[in-house]
Amino acid sequence: MSNLRNFGKVAVLFGGKSAEREVSLKSGNAVLAALKRGGVDAHPFDPAERPLHDLEGYDRVFIALHGRGGEDGTVQGYLELLGIPYTGSGVTASALGMDKWRTKLVWQATGVTTPAFELIDADSDFAAVEARLGLPLFVKPANEGSSIGISKVKASGGLKAAYEEAAKYDSLVIAEKFVGGGEYTVGILGDQVLPAIRIVPGNEFYDYEAKYLRDDTQYLCPCGLPKDVEDRIRAEALQAFRVLGGQGWGRIDFLMDEDGKHYFLEANTSPGMTDHSLVPMGARAAGIEFDELVLRILELAHVG
Repeated sequence: MSNLRNFGKVAVLFGGKSAEREVSLKSGNAVLAALKRGGVDAHPFDPAERPLHDLEGYDRVFIALHGRGGEDGTVQGYLELLGIPYTGSGVTASALGMDKWRTKLVWQATGVTTPAFELIDADSDFAAVEARLGLPLFVKPANEGSSIGISKVKASGGLKAAYEEAAKYDSLVIAEKFVGGGEYTVGILGDQVLPAIRIVPGNEFYDYEAKYLRDDTQYLCPCGLPKDVEDRIRAEALQAFRVLGGQGWGRIDFLMDEDGKHYFLEANTSPGMTDHSLVPMGARAAGIEFDELVLRILELAHVG
């Protein structure tokens, strides 16, 4: 661990203007408190309330923003221009990770397994898409996080309404084949892949409510997969992260089918750091407590 004095004056970016503002406020406050407990000269910074040029004079930035304007490469690009080291991935990986469609295109091109999907719009033949992908299927905005705007289509003829809901949040909407053998996630911290966590939601699927509001979502760690299977998937998850250009820390979600085959779902380059969040949970299972995790993430801050 670097000498804490070497971190200098640190800004914790949280809040922002995205649809995930409330989640970001929780993440940022948790990070800020941990840094202060660690003796770091850390300060809150909400870009919804202050201009970004006020960051000049800070030595490092911990990005605890979620969603557009904080996780999509825009803030990262600004910090690059200022030459201030920041946490998480750079411009390209952040932009790709935010865009589920382009993440899938890169993964397909590099041999990373991902569920079958189609990009849909208002003129799509919804019945034909349902037939090709099968039911049930998921519909999601390409550029939102926290499961905002996602629907599960279970009945024939339901795709159009699901598209219209997702299109409220983004002009890019994808329909994705349902994979029903379990949902999992792995956190990444530098070169370390944290233990996998199985997510068992108490409701229909792992939506916003299950992530942040309900208390009946189960998080299983150990995840229940055979050790050799989990080890292989964790190694592939790191490669899937790096193919996108991921740096520092992040999270890769994956699904298992009933035959034991895995499919990588999406990359998260600015994961949540709330009391329900998954990276702190995986870190704890690896013997890394929350305060140490936050310091290690800050230590990985970079420019370029």
